[in-house]
Amino acid sequence: MMRVIAGSAKGRKLESVPGDAVRPITDRAKEALFSILGEQVRGARVLDLFGGTGSVGIEALSRGAAHVTFIERYKPALKVIGHNLQHTRLAANAYVVRGDAFKYLRRQNIGPFDIIYVAPPQYKGLWLEALKIIDARPELLTPAGQVIVQIHPIEYEEPTLAHLTLFDTRLYGSVQLDFYAPMTAEGREADA
Repeated sequence: MMRVIAGSAKGRKLESVPGDAVRPITDRAKEALFSILGEQVRGARVLDLFGGTGSVGIEALSRGAAHVTFIERYKPALKVIGHNLQHTRLAANAYVVRGDAFKYLRRQNIGPFDIIYVAPPQYKGLWLEALKIIDARPELLTPAGQVIVQIHPIEYEEPTLAHLTLFDTRLYGSVQLDFYAPMTAEGREADA
């Protein structure tokens, strides 16, 4: 059973998406993620790119994020996100988009976001595709923003990036969290 770990909705249980089409983050990995992010979440604009159950975005809202945009195309998952937002009383600062994550990333006039969370269905290379689109559009992130990718460790391959740099990786059983930040001008020159 998933739950909200901390903040205004602490302890509230979250509904799961039936079947195995959605892989929710474990409570252990989610707790570690938000421990790492700390105060960066407060007041942040967050993009939960493959919303699933909404667990990560809802945790961010509970901990004081200013706004979370959830992108999800799977109808049962959309229903669960809506239910979980109502149940936690956090819907007022959420925007749920039914649609394709890649099309959303290519839209004009979105962002900038402080945190972009990427946790697509496993073993399809979708995380890499999403990361490359975000890398090609640095305006999607604030200067101090970051992209966090959730994958199974066996999925990892080193991406070739022009604007983002990997600065941390954490492993929690079958969950790997990779943290990317905008590359500094010096970093881009060193790579050139």
